[in-house]
Amino acid sequence: MSNQPGSSTAESIDRSPEQPAGRTGYAPGTPVLAVLALGWLAAMLWSTREAIHSAAVGLTAITLSAFALPGVISAALVAGAAVALAASELTARRLGDRAALRFAAAIGAGMLVGLGTALAINLTYADNATTNTIAGTSAAAAIIGGALAGARTPAPVGAVVTATLGTLLFVVLFSQARDPLFDLFGAGDSQASLVGAAKWVSRTESLLGGLVAGLLAFGYLTWARRRAVRHAPDATAPRWPAYLLAGAGPGLLLLLTEVIIRIGGRTLLDLAGALSEADAVAQTSMGTSRIDNGIWVLFVGALTTVVLFGRTLGPAPRDDDPEDPAGD
Repeated sequence: MSNQPGSSTAESIDRSPEQPAGRTGYAPGTPVLAVLALGWLAAMLWSTREAIHSAAVGLTAITLSAFALPGVISAALVAGAAVALAASELTARRLGDRAALRFAAAIGAGMLVGLGTALAINLTYADNATTNTIAGTSAAAAIIGGALAGARTPAPVGAVVTATLGTLLFVVLFSQARDPLFDLFGAGDSQASLVGAAKWVSRTESLLGGLVAGLLAFGYLTWARRRAVRHAPDATAPRWPAYLLAGAGPGLLLLLTEVIIRIGGRTLLDLAGALSEADAVAQTSMGTSRIDNGIWVLFVGALTTVVLFGRTLGPAPRDDDPEDPAGD
Protein backbone atom coordinates (compact mmCIF):
# COMPACT_ATOMS: atom_id res chain seq x y z
CA MET A 1 0.00 0.00 0.00
CA SER A 2 1.45 3.38 -1.02
CA ASN A 3 1.50 6.42 1.24
CA GLN A 4 -0.62 9.41 0.22
CA PRO A 5 0.74 12.86 1.11
CA GLY A 6 -1.32 14.76 3.61
CA SER A 7 -3.14 11.76 5.03
CA SER A 8 -2.56 9.25 7.76
CA THR A 9 -1.93 5.56 7.20
CA ALA A 10 -5.58 4.79 7.91
CA GLU A 11 -6.65 7.28 5.25
CA SER A 12 -4.25 5.99 2.61
CA ILE A 13 -6.48 3.30 1.23
CA ASP A 14 -6.20 2.01 -2.30
CA ARG A 15 -9.09 2.79 -4.63
CA SER A 16 -11.53 -0.08 -4.98
CA PRO A 17 -13.62 -0.88 -8.07
CA GLU A 18 -16.62 0.77 -6.39
CA GLN A 19 -14.70 4.06 -6.12
CA PRO A 20 -14.36 5.24 -9.73
CA ALA A 21 -11.24 6.99 -10.86
CA GLY A 22 -11.51 10.75 -10.84
CA ARG A 23 -13.97 10.98 -7.95
CA THR A 24 -12.39 12.86 -5.08
CA GLY A 25 -14.30 11.78 -2.00
CA TYR A 26 -17.80 13.00 -1.24
CA ALA A 27 -19.22 16.47 -0.69
CA PRO A 28 -20.73 16.65 2.82
CA GLY A 29 -23.37 19.13 3.85
CA THR A 30 -24.65 19.82 0.33
CA PRO A 31 -28.30 20.35 1.43
CA VAL A 32 -27.16 23.00 3.90
CA LEU A 33 -25.01 24.67 1.25
CA ALA A 34 -27.99 24.71 -1.13
CA VAL A 35 -30.25 26.34 1.47
CA LEU A 36 -27.61 28.95 2.38
CA ALA A 37 -26.92 29.76 -1.28
CA LEU A 38 -30.63 30.12 -2.07
CA GLY A 39 -31.00 32.33 1.00
CA TRP A 40 -28.14 34.51 -0.18
CA LEU A 41 -29.71 34.75 -3.66
CA ALA A 42 -33.06 35.74 -2.16
CA ALA A 43 -31.35 38.41 -0.04
CA MET A 44 -29.57 39.85 -3.08
CA LEU A 45 -32.78 39.89 -5.12
CA TRP A 46 -34.70 41.56 -2.31
CA SER A 47 -32.06 44.22 -1.61
CA THR A 48 -31.73 45.00 -5.32
CA ARG A 49 -35.50 45.32 -5.71
CA GLU A 50 -35.74 47.64 -2.71
CA ALA A 51 -32.91 49.82 -4.00
CA ILE A 52 -34.42 50.11 -7.46
CA HIS A 53 -37.98 50.77 -6.25
CA SER A 54 -36.82 53.38 -3.77
CA ALA A 55 -35.05 55.31 -6.52
CA ALA A 56 -36.65 57.85 -8.78
CA VAL A 57 -38.09 56.45 -11.97
CA GLY A 58 -35.75 56.65 -14.94
CA LEU A 59 -32.05 57.45 -14.89
CA THR A 60 -31.37 56.71 -11.20
CA ALA A 61 -33.07 53.31 -11.40
CA ILE A 62 -30.93 52.38 -14.41
CA THR A 63 -27.75 53.36 -12.58
CA LEU A 64 -28.69 51.41 -9.46
CA SER A 65 -29.60 48.37 -11.57
CA ALA A 66 -26.17 48.41 -13.20
CA PHE A 67 -24.45 48.71 -9.82
CA ALA A 68 -26.54 45.87 -8.33
CA LEU A 69 -26.13 43.51 -11.29
CA PRO A 70 -22.79 41.93 -10.15
CA GLY A 71 -24.21 40.99 -6.74
CA VAL A 72 -27.27 39.32 -8.25
CA ILE A 73 -25.27 37.46 -10.90
CA SER A 74 -22.67 36.14 -8.44
CA ALA A 75 -25.45 34.99 -6.10
CA ALA A 76 -27.28 33.23 -8.95
CA LEU A 77 -24.05 31.54 -10.09
CA VAL A 78 -23.30 30.20 -6.60
CA ALA A 79 -26.92 29.20 -5.95
CA GLY A 80 -27.06 27.26 -9.21
CA ALA A 81 -23.83 25.46 -8.33
CA ALA A 82 -24.90 24.68 -4.75
CA VAL A 83 -28.34 23.32 -5.63
CA ALA A 84 -26.90 21.36 -8.56
CA LEU A 85 -24.22 19.85 -6.33
CA ALA A 86 -26.86 18.72 -3.82
CA ALA A 87 -28.95 17.22 -6.64
CA SER A 88 -26.00 15.42 -8.24
CA GLU A 89 -24.86 13.99 -4.89
CA LEU A 90 -28.38 12.73 -4.17
CA THR A 91 -28.53 11.18 -7.63
CA ALA A 92 -25.15 9.51 -7.16
CA ARG A 93 -26.28 7.92 -3.88
CA ARG A 94 -29.69 6.77 -5.14
CA LEU A 95 -28.98 5.79 -8.76
CA GLY A 96 -25.24 5.18 -8.82
CA ASP A 97 -22.21 7.36 -9.42
CA ARG A 98 -22.43 7.67 -13.20
CA ALA A 99 -21.14 10.76 -14.96
CA ALA A 100 -24.14 11.14 -17.27
CA LEU A 101 -26.64 10.94 -14.41
CA ARG A 102 -24.68 13.37 -12.25
CA PHE A 103 -24.38 15.91 -15.04
CA ALA A 104 -28.05 15.60 -16.03
CA ALA A 105 -29.14 16.12 -12.43
CA ALA A 106 -26.82 19.11 -12.07
CA ILE A 107 -28.00 20.75 -15.28
CA GLY A 108 -31.64 20.16 -14.37
CA ALA A 109 -31.16 21.68 -10.92
CA GLY A 110 -29.33 24.67 -12.36
CA MET A 111 -32.13 25.24 -14.86
CA LEU A 112 -34.72 25.12 -12.09
CA VAL A 113 -32.79 27.70 -10.06
CA GLY A 114 -32.40 29.88 -13.15
CA LEU A 115 -36.08 29.64 -14.03
CA GLY A 116 -37.13 30.41 -10.46
CA THR A 117 -34.78 33.40 -10.31
CA ALA A 118 -36.03 34.81 -13.61
CA LEU A 119 -39.67 34.39 -12.56
CA ALA A 120 -39.03 36.04 -9.19
CA ILE A 121 -37.41 39.03 -10.89
CA ASN A 122 -40.10 39.40 -13.55
CA LEU A 123 -42.92 39.09 -11.00
CA THR A 124 -41.51 41.45 -8.37
CA TYR A 125 -39.46 44.00 -10.32
CA ALA A 126 -40.83 46.69 -12.62
CA ASP A 127 -41.61 45.31 -16.07
CA ASN A 128 -39.07 46.96 -18.37
CA ALA A 129 -36.01 46.18 -20.46
CA THR A 130 -33.74 46.53 -17.42
CA THR A 131 -35.69 43.87 -15.54
CA ASN A 132 -35.55 41.50 -18.50
CA THR A 133 -31.78 41.94 -18.72
CA ILE A 134 -31.28 41.15 -15.02
CA ALA A 135 -33.65 38.16 -15.22
CA GLY A 136 -32.09 36.63 -18.33
CA THR A 137 -28.52 37.12 -17.17
CA SER A 138 -29.28 35.70 -13.72
CA ALA A 139 -30.93 32.62 -15.25
CA ALA A 140 -27.90 32.05 -17.48
CA ALA A 141 -25.57 32.37 -14.48
CA ALA A 142 -27.54 29.77 -12.50
CA ILE A 143 -27.43 27.31 -15.40
CA ILE A 144 -23.68 27.82 -15.81
CA GLY A 145 -23.23 27.22 -12.09
CA GLY A 146 -25.23 24.00 -12.41
CA ALA A 147 -23.02 22.82 -15.26
CA LEU A 148 -19.89 23.47 -13.21
CA ALA A 149 -21.29 21.43 -10.33
CA GLY A 150 -21.78 18.40 -12.59
CA ALA A 151 -18.08 17.51 -12.39
CA ARG A 152 -17.07 14.17 -10.86
CA THR A 153 -15.05 15.92 -8.16
CA PRO A 154 -17.79 16.87 -5.70
CA ALA A 155 -15.57 17.63 -2.71
CA PRO A 156 -13.61 20.44 -4.42
CA VAL A 157 -16.85 21.82 -5.88
CA GLY A 158 -18.37 21.88 -2.41
CA ALA A 159 -15.26 23.64 -1.13
CA VAL A 160 -15.52 26.25 -3.88
CA VAL A 161 -19.19 26.90 -3.11
CA THR A 162 -18.51 27.19 0.62
CA ALA A 163 -15.53 29.48 0.13
CA THR A 164 -17.36 31.67 -2.39
CA LEU A 165 -20.35 32.11 -0.08
CA GLY A 166 -17.99 33.03 2.74
CA THR A 167 -16.14 35.51 0.52
CA LEU A 168 -19.35 37.21 -0.64
CA LEU A 169 -20.53 37.51 2.96
CA PHE A 170 -17.15 38.91 3.97
CA VAL A 171 -17.42 41.63 1.31
CA VAL A 172 -20.74 42.77 2.77
CA LEU A 173 -19.34 42.79 6.31
CA PHE A 174 -16.18 44.56 5.16
CA SER A 175 -18.24 47.44 3.80
CA GLN A 176 -18.87 48.46 7.41
CA ALA A 177 -15.13 49.07 7.84
CA ARG A 178 -14.57 51.09 4.67
CA ASP A 179 -14.91 54.55 6.20
CA PRO A 180 -12.47 53.92 9.10
CA LEU A 181 -10.00 52.37 6.64
CA PHE A 182 -10.25 55.38 4.33
CA ASP A 183 -9.18 57.57 7.24
CA LEU A 184 -6.46 55.09 8.20
CA PHE A 185 -5.00 55.15 4.69
CA GLY A 186 -4.82 58.92 4.60
CA ALA A 187 -7.93 60.00 2.72
CA GLY A 188 -8.17 63.77 2.81
CA ASP A 189 -9.73 66.60 0.88
CA SER A 190 -7.59 66.18 -2.23
CA GLN A 191 -8.57 63.93 -5.12
CA ALA A 192 -5.18 62.22 -5.10
CA SER A 193 -5.47 61.22 -1.44
CA LEU A 194 -8.97 59.83 -2.01
CA VAL A 195 -7.84 57.77 -4.99
CA GLY A 196 -4.80 56.46 -3.11
CA ALA A 197 -6.86 55.52 -0.06
CA ALA A 198 -9.45 53.81 -2.25
CA LYS A 199 -6.76 51.64 -3.85
CA TRP A 200 -5.43 50.53 -0.48
CA VAL A 201 -8.91 49.80 0.86
CA SER A 202 -9.66 47.74 -2.25
CA ARG A 203 -6.39 45.81 -1.93
CA THR A 204 -7.01 45.13 1.75
CA GLU A 205 -10.50 43.83 0.98
CA SER A 206 -9.19 41.57 -1.80
CA LEU A 207 -6.31 40.26 0.31
CA LEU A 208 -8.52 39.43 3.27
CA GLY A 209 -11.20 38.02 0.98
CA GLY A 210 -8.67 35.67 -0.59
CA LEU A 211 -7.48 34.60 2.85
CA VAL A 212 -11.06 33.86 3.92
CA ALA A 213 -11.61 31.88 0.71
CA GLY A 214 -8.47 29.81 1.23
CA LEU A 215 -9.24 29.04 4.87
CA LEU A 216 -12.82 27.99 4.12
CA ALA A 217 -11.80 25.86 1.13
CA PHE A 218 -9.12 24.07 3.14
CA GLY A 219 -11.47 23.53 6.07
CA TYR A 220 -14.19 22.07 3.86
CA LEU A 221 -11.83 19.68 2.07
CA THR A 222 -10.39 18.54 5.41
CA TRP A 223 -13.91 17.86 6.67
CA ALA A 224 -14.82 16.06 3.44
CA ARG A 225 -11.73 13.86 3.65
CA ARG A 226 -12.46 12.82 7.23
CA ARG A 227 -16.09 12.03 6.48
CA ALA A 228 -15.11 10.06 3.38
CA VAL A 229 -12.69 7.92 5.38
CA ARG A 230 -15.26 7.36 8.14
CA HIS A 231 -18.29 6.60 5.95
CA ALA A 232 -16.71 5.38 2.71
CA PRO A 233 -13.25 3.87 3.33
CA ASP A 234 -12.69 3.34 -0.38
CA ALA A 235 -12.78 7.09 -1.11
CA THR A 236 -9.49 8.63 -2.18
CA ALA A 237 -8.07 11.53 -0.18
CA PRO A 238 -7.83 14.84 -2.09
CA ARG A 239 -4.31 15.69 -3.26
CA TRP A 240 -2.72 19.08 -3.68
CA PRO A 241 -4.32 19.91 -7.07
CA ALA A 242 -7.75 19.62 -5.44
CA TYR A 243 -6.70 22.07 -2.71
CA LEU A 244 -5.23 24.41 -5.32
CA LEU A 245 -8.46 24.35 -7.36
CA ALA A 246 -10.64 24.80 -4.28
CA GLY A 247 -8.63 27.80 -3.09
CA ALA A 248 -8.58 29.42 -6.51
CA GLY A 249 -12.25 28.58 -7.16
CA PRO A 250 -13.86 31.66 -5.54
CA GLY A 251 -11.61 33.95 -7.56
CA LEU A 252 -12.40 32.02 -10.73
CA LEU A 253 -16.13 32.32 -10.03
CA LEU A 254 -15.78 36.07 -9.49
CA LEU A 255 -13.99 36.39 -12.81
CA LEU A 256 -16.61 34.18 -14.47
CA THR A 257 -19.26 36.46 -13.00
CA GLU A 258 -17.59 39.40 -14.72
CA VAL A 259 -17.59 37.54 -18.05
CA ILE A 260 -21.32 36.79 -17.69
CA ILE A 261 -21.99 40.42 -16.82
CA ARG A 262 -19.99 41.70 -19.79
CA ILE A 263 -21.91 39.40 -22.16
CA GLY A 264 -25.44 39.12 -20.77
CA GLY A 265 -25.60 42.52 -19.10
CA ARG A 266 -23.83 44.52 -21.80
CA THR A 267 -27.02 46.38 -22.75
CA LEU A 268 -27.65 47.54 -19.19
CA LEU A 269 -24.02 48.54 -18.62
CA ASP A 270 -23.92 50.50 -21.88
CA LEU A 271 -27.19 52.22 -21.02
CA ALA A 272 -25.91 53.21 -17.58
CA GLY A 273 -22.59 54.40 -18.98
CA ALA A 274 -24.33 56.54 -21.60
CA LEU A 275 -26.19 58.62 -19.01
CA SER A 276 -23.26 60.93 -18.38
CA GLU A 277 -19.47 61.04 -18.50
CA ALA A 278 -19.33 60.48 -14.74
CA ASP A 279 -21.47 57.35 -15.07
CA ALA A 280 -19.25 56.03 -17.84
CA VAL A 281 -16.14 56.53 -15.71
CA ALA A 282 -17.85 54.90 -12.72
CA GLN A 283 -18.87 51.83 -14.71
CA THR A 284 -15.38 51.42 -16.15
CA SER A 285 -13.73 51.89 -12.76
CA MET A 286 -16.02 49.40 -11.03
CA GLY A 287 -15.50 46.83 -13.76
CA THR A 288 -11.74 47.13 -13.44
CA SER A 289 -11.99 46.91 -9.64
CA ARG A 290 -14.06 43.72 -9.86
CA ILE A 291 -11.51 42.10 -12.16
CA ASP A 292 -8.62 43.08 -9.88
CA ASN A 293 -10.52 41.74 -6.88
CA GLY A 294 -11.15 38.42 -8.62
CA ILE A 295 -7.48 38.03 -9.50
CA TRP A 296 -6.36 38.82 -5.95
CA VAL A 297 -8.87 36.38 -4.43
CA LEU A 298 -7.81 33.71 -6.92
CA PHE A 299 -4.09 33.84 -6.15
CA VAL A 300 -4.33 34.51 -2.40
CA GLY A 301 -6.94 31.78 -1.96
CA ALA A 302 -4.91 29.24 -3.95
CA LEU A 303 -1.71 30.10 -2.09
CA THR A 304 -3.45 29.82 1.28
CA THR A 305 -4.86 26.35 0.63
CA VAL A 306 -1.60 25.02 -0.82
CA VAL A 307 0.41 26.33 2.13
CA LEU A 308 -2.04 24.85 4.63
CA PHE A 309 -2.02 21.54 2.77
CA GLY A 310 1.78 21.54 2.78
CA ARG A 311 1.80 21.91 6.55
CA THR A 312 -0.19 18.66 6.84
CA LEU A 313 2.43 16.64 5.00
CA GLY A 314 4.56 14.39 7.13
CA PRO A 315 8.26 13.74 6.56
CA ALA A 316 9.14 11.58 3.58
CA PRO A 317 9.85 7.94 4.47
CA ARG A 318 13.58 7.20 4.86
CA ASP A 319 15.41 3.97 4.25
CA ASP A 320 17.16 3.15 7.53
CA ASP A 321 19.36 0.56 5.83
CA PRO A 322 20.21 1.77 2.30
CA GLU A 323 22.94 -0.87 1.87
CA ASP A 324 20.40 -3.69 2.10
CA PRO A 325 17.66 -2.92 -0.44
CA ALA A 326 16.08 -6.35 0.11
CA GLY A 327 15.40 -5.39 3.72
CA ASP A 328 17.11 -8.50 5.13
